[in-house]
Amino acid sequence: MEDKEFQDYFVNSIVQLEFLVGAFNKRELKKLNKTLAKCQLLDIDQDIMNLSVQLMNQYGLSHGMGVYDSIIAATCMVYDLPLWTHNKKDFKFLDIELL
Repeated sequence: MEDKEFQDYFVNSIVQLEFLVGAFNKRELKKLNKTLAKCQLLDIDQDIMNLSVQLMNQYGLSHGMGVYDSIIAATCMVYDLPLWTHNKKDFKFLDIELL
């Protein structure tokens, strides 16, 4: 994927952290930071947090939804964006487009 394509990607702070945790060394960390800097950063506001709490209440126990996943899903829902994930099973029960 070309770097210019990343300007069409949106991330929030949780997604940034999840990417950075996956770095195996300093070189990879630097590369991830460079790529993330090209993405558009979405704010996590009170509307997102309120929806995240609703998602946790509805799916936390029944589907094992985690806090970070609820914030990521709520961000996509509030901004009306699809969710690009390698873990589709974590979100398949939501009314959200998965890529």
